[in-house]
Amino acid sequence: MLLVADVGNSHTVLGLYSGDELAAHWRVMTSNYRTTDEVRILLDMLFRQERIDPASVNGCCIASVVPPLNHSIEKACRLSFGAAPLFVGPGVRTGLVIQVENPKEVGADRIVDAVGAITEYAGPLIVVDFGTATTLDVVSGNAEYRGGVIVPGIQISADALCERCAKLPRVEIAKPATVIGRDTIAHIRSGLTYGYADLIDGLIGRMAAEMDESPTVVATGGFANLIAGIARRIDHVDPMLTLKGLKIVFAKNQPPGGVA
Repeated sequence: MLLVADVGNSHTVLGLYSGDELAAHWRVMTSNYRTTDEVRILLDMLFRQERIDPASVNGCCIASVVPPLNHSIEKACRLSFGAAPLFVGPGVRTGLVIQVENPKEVGADRIVDAVGAITEYAGPLIVVDFGTATTLDVVSGNAEYRGGVIVPGIQISADALCERCAKLPRVEIAKPATVIGRDTIAHIRSGLTYGYADLIDGLIGRMAAEMDESPTVVATGGFANLIAGIARRIDHVDPMLTLKGLKIVFAKNQPPGGVA
């Protein structure tokens, strides 16, 4: 079995593939300071929950944007599974042609999102990932990564609003019944949902105009379903897009007859 993990700034999403089937997946909080032992304990708890034998894992593929955790994750994978994890980064085969000024600056999560999207959907594409930061990435029909946009994520925006405005409360991010709110909580929710959906639609429109094409738009990440229900230019929501991309990248980097 193949363990894949998308280590983000706020959450880590893990998946376990048996062949092409996603046998289990989990979402946990990311902590920058987990020791190797803590990572091993967490993995053991998750596997026990699903009654999965850790000995069945014979490969690991990781996309991490939290460098302080990488050493602990690598050591934990070696000790728990006897397998050195493949970290997505420079020198790893992805099948993409990275057409930006400095390819090393592109986050591993954005690369595997692009790999998953160009495999699942016809290009050209705009891939939107609603994470701690929201990213929009352009992928051509020839699997060329051409760049993108980064904006503050919805939760960051909500947190900043609460922290910087003394009289505004912290609210659950949810779609209100109407754009025009009747109380403060509805006002904030409207701005965070309808406002964010229009921001995404506007950026997609401007990007598509620069591309001079009509791209398919694929969304993933924690708030993808919420915003896709309001935005007008998102075509597909694929919650497991990053995990799919990790599986594909892992397969591209195996020798003939290696772990699939």
